[in-house]
Formats: sequence, C-alpha cells, structure tokens
Amino acid sequence: MVRDEADIIGPMLSHHLDQGIDKIIVTDNGSVDGTLEILRGFSDRGLIDLREDPVHRKQQHSVVTAMARDAFLLYGADWVLNADADEFWMPVDRSSSLREALELHPKSLQSFVVPVVDMIGPPAAIGSGLQRLVYRDLRTNAALNKIGLHAHSTPDTVHIGVPDIEIAQGNHFVSLEGRGVEPANALIEVLHFPWRSWDQFERKVRSAGLGYENNPDLNPSPNHHGMQEYRRYKLGSLQSFYVLRHPTPEEFAVGLGDGTFVPEETVAGSRESPVPDVALDPDLLAAARRMGPVIAGTETEFKRLLAAEKVESRFFATSYHETAVHARTLEEKLGSLKESRRALEETLGVTQEQHRAHVTRLESELAKIRQRRVVRWAERVGALRHRHRHPR
Repeated sequence: MVRDEADIIGPMLSHHLDQGIDKIIVTDNGSVDGTLEILRGFSDRGLIDLREDPVHRKQQHSVVTAMARDAFLLYGADWVLNADADEFWMPVDRSSSLREALELHPKSLQSFVVPVVDMIGPPAAIGSGLQRLVYRDLRTNAALNKIGLHAHSTPDTVHIGVPDIEIAQGNHFVSLEGRGVEPANALIEVLHFPWRSWDQFERKVRSAGLGYENNPDLNPSPNHHGMQEYRRYKLGSLQSFYVLRHPTPEEFAVGLGDGTFVPEETVAGSRESPVPDVALDPDLLAAARRMGPVIAGTETEFKRLLAAEKVESRFFATSYHETAVHARTLEEKLGSLKESRRALEETLGVTQEQHRAHVTRLESELAKIRQRRVVRWAERVGALRHRHRHPR
C-alpha cells in the first residue's frame, strides 16, 4: 500500500522484480505526486497488479490483509512479503537472489521474522538519497533515545500463502505463528530508507497523522512513532528531529571507526535515485543542529517526569509546546535575518555599482576639465610670447 512515494517506488519495484519475485500487488492510496503514473507504467507492462483506494483513513490493516490473501487466492503464492515502499528485501548472501533464498525455506516454518536495517547518511532538503544514505545504522537504543527515537525499525514477517491470513496494522506482525528456524545459508534482511529527505519525511508524517485523525476506529498509542512524529509536526519541531537523527560528519567519522555505522552500498550501486539530492540550507541546518538537542532533551525530561507522575500531562504538553515554539521562533528570526542580509547585500551591490559609475564619470569630467585648462594655459602663454616678440 503506497501513497506519494514517487522518489523511491520505481527502484523499489524494479529491485524486487529483479530479485525473482513473481507478482507484486500494489494499492495506491490516493497519491498526488506522480506515484500513480509510475505504477501504471509497471501495470501496463504486466509487472504488477495495480489497485486504487483513495480513502485516507489509515485503513492499512484491511487493505494489506486483502492483498496478502489475494497473493494466495489469485496467484498461488508459496511465500508472501508484506513490504513498504521504502524497503529493499534481499538475501544476506548477496551472491544469491531473494527468490533463491526463499526457495530454501521449508513451508513448514509457516512464518519467520526478517530483520530491518535502517539506512542513514547526511540529511537533505529534497532527494531520493539512494546514493547518499549508504550506511547501516547500528546505534544503540540509548543513543537513539537521545535524538527522539524510541528504537530501530520493527522487524518484518514473511508468511506462507493462506486464504485467511491477518496482517496487523503496520505490516510487521501476522496471524500465522512461526515454527522453526530459518536455514542459516538463506537468511534474509531488509534495507530500509525511512528518512530520505526533509520534503519526503514531512509529507509522510503529515499524511499518516491526518489518516489516524480521520479514522476514529483506530486508537494508536501516544508513544507510537507515527503519532509522536505527528505531534512534533504540529508543534513545529519536526524539522529539528529530522536533522538530529542524521549524524554530523564528525559523528560519522567516529562511528565508522567503532562500528556504529557500516558502509552498505548494495542499493546505491544497483539503483539510480529518481529525484536528485538538494542540500538543506546551511543556516537552517546549523539552526536545527543547535536547537535539536535542546528540544530533544526537553521532551525526554518531561516524559520522565510524566512517567514518575511529577508533572501533569497538561503541563508537559504546554511546556513542550512552549519550548518547540521558542525554537521555531528562533529559526524564523534566523531566516528573517538571512533575508535581510541578502537584501542588504543586493542593495550594497547596486550602491557600489552606482558609486563606481559615478567615480568613473567624475574622473572623465575631471580629465576633460584638465585638458581644457591645459589648452587655455597654452593659448595664454602663446599670446604672451607673441606680445613679447612683437611689442606695439
């Protein structure tokens, strides 16, 4: 089930088709960014089973469950993978394909869990980031907590094709229990690209939050990562958290040395990024870097006090809101100062040009005046000499 993922859906589908997947069922959830047109291109070539469900009520459970059942009922699937648009499934042994790895799994397993590896790199304003997000993120949960993340992404689950499967909201859990252990020579993992750009991340958080708000039948936990991000979006602090979860160059240097970040270019080397990267404004990036730890620290402290019942939830919301608004105000002031500086530089540039032109004009006039004065003095000297030689 996909919505507004034009920056990555093409490479994702091509990757899995090249990995030997027989059929991909895709439900477009009212995309408006060109995703549907990309999907229709795959559908016209008979590569995917394309469906459309434009309702935005976060009905993922029912839609994905129906697709998982149809994978068996319509196509006789041996194994079903309930994937997201930002996931690239592959065997741990890169010399084989995903299909070959799945064929080594006995169906008696019924289901098995697949680890999800979050991919990280520098932040960006816009862009698919497949050539930028080239590090496996192995930070500890304690390190993630400091930057506003609860934990790494939840593992996925593969299951055999059955007519009555149930897929939980979020795609990570299924109603069919696992029975046994995966073959050691056929392990599978998922490379996950959840934070490709600020533009993509903000849009995703906003869409998910509004979807939950529009469906009163869903009651996600306040600690659910999507709801937490949506609160930050409404408070104006989401951008700082987006920037904060991307390590600085100095942090990457240390992390590459101690194994916190591990180079991983499987996707980067095989798939082009549909949307070129555009860097974040340097001043905005610097402001987010400065304010991010303050906001994250404030949020963490209020949560701790709230859990210890030392503050009321109302106080937490109000205080956190004030902190976020203050940070946003500072960022807006910084942006205003930057615009003022640009305007001043433009004005100064015009003034300097005018000044140079004026000086040039004065120098030209002065040269002419000097020339006239030289001529006049020459005429006077000549007249005096004439009188001296020919007195009357």
